[in-house]
Amino acid sequence: MDERIFADYKLTLINIWATFCGPCLREMPDLGQLAADYADRGVQVVGIVVDVPQTSGAFSQDMVLTARDLVEQTGANYLHLLPSADLIAAKLSGVSSVPETIFVNNKGELVGQSYVGSHSGEEWSKMIDALLETAG
Repeated sequence: MDERIFADYKLTLINIWATFCGPCLREMPDLGQLAADYADRGVQVVGIVVDVPQTSGAFSQDMVLTARDLVEQTGANYLHLLPSADLIAAKLSGVSSVPETIFVNNKGELVGQSYVGSHSGEEWSKMIDALLETAG
């Protein structure tokens, strides 16, 4: 994942989640709805599932299938990524709990703060609206 993934969007919500995380799974349907609702306003939603890579850096195929099933079951119809070893080392090593959500601009730069814990669709919508307003 590099900055190109963000280039076509004013704002990207990146939700870092895990397959074992109940609060993560509970907010995924709302995030799926937000992805649809804000698509025409230059906002994308991206999920990063952090418990699929093994310590060796390889991906557990069982965990990949579990993650895929959970995405389907929750209606989280937005892009989900498996983190590379570089992404884990550079960006995700500081993630201490899930879900954690950040927003980035079209250059991949952090916008606002990091949000730990799940939020309702209404809460996310208010945050997105405020960030879009300040972004112009």
